[in-house]
Amino acid sequence: MPAVIQLDNITKVYKVGDETIRALDGVNLEVGPNEYVAVMGTSGSGKSTLMTILGCLDRPTAGTYLLDGKLTTRMGSAALARVRNERIGFVFQSFELLPRFTALKNVELPLIYSRSGWWNRRKRAKAALETVGLGPRMRHRPNQLSGGQRQRVAIARALVARPAILLADEPTGNLDSATSDEILGLFDQLHTSGQTIILVTHEADVARHARRVIRMKDGKIRSDLGSQEDAARYGHGTPTTFAQDSTPKA
Repeated sequence: MPAVIQLDNITKVYKVGDETIRALDGVNLEVGPNEYVAVMGTSGSGKSTLMTILGCLDRPTAGTYLLDGKLTTRMGSAALARVRNERIGFVFQSFELLPRFTALKNVELPLIYSRSGWWNRRKRAKAALETVGLGPRMRHRPNQLSGGQRQRVAIARALVARPAILLADEPTGNLDSATSDEILGLFDQLHTSGQTIILVTHEADVARHARRVIRMKDGKIRSDLGSQEDAARYGHGTPTTFAQDSTPKA
């Protein structure tokens, strides 16, 4: 099947005073339908910049990006906004929920601006909350929910527009270990149901849930392995070793 994501020689350059920083340096990447990918790397490796490019939150300096068969790198601002709204679901570490809105209202929000979903947004929002196990709590506001429940609301909001990809940036960073396991179990279920997922993480236990682990360093992809290959090659028995260095070992 055609790739959901296809990056060809993506470069992102920033100017800081007289210094030129190559945050991404010729990245090539394909992600197929229903893949579950973890992106890892130390601070400054380029993983966060890669996520902003994948999410169409920023434009590359050079290269091309095809999302679901559409060339995003030639789109105008309005077209990119539609892509972000309709084809990409975002899950953030800090939940990013509106405190005065109920869970249902928070999940409805992306559909208000959608060309295809605004008219039945209440029904779709309820279905998304049911999917993440929060049907009985849909009338609660964020301050009436636990951290894990708030993240489930955020995941439901990301799913409500039926996106081509789900992008998760450190989705368990603000959660305790037991709640993190619950959220990662939900991601596993979503992957089983057919959702394409890409998550950025520095935690070995989180990356183990993915079926493919990409390691970045100095703006480049240094390794791209299945999770079992990665476990054998880097030794997941020591999580600190797994997360420290994204350069493949001989």
